[in-house]
Amino acid sequence: MARSLKKGPYVDKKLLKKIAKIKKDEATIIKTWSRDCTITPEMIGFTFGVYNGKEHIPVYVTEDMVGHKLGEFSPTTKFVKHGGKMQKQLERKGAKS
Repeated sequence: MARSLKKGPYVDKKLLKKIAKIKKDEATIIKTWSRDCTITPEMIGFTFGVYNGKEHIPVYVTEDMVGHKLGEFSPTTKFVKHGGKMQKQLERKGAKS
């Protein structure tokens, strides 16, 4: 569900303060737990460490990401694999080759 247009996008104020303190040239990772923060044009060129529940995943913000949320680029679940007989057969063939 989208946020109301009169309210505007949600941007964490603490995150904007951290961005203002750091220059774009520096290669520091800005750690954040604010996955619901919308990416704004001021964030382009910075690397954010977005928390996924276990660790901070580095996300380098580019121009294409503006308007999206930080959490979209830091997956919270890890895909293991599908199970079943067919998967076991494929794994055996891969091991033999």
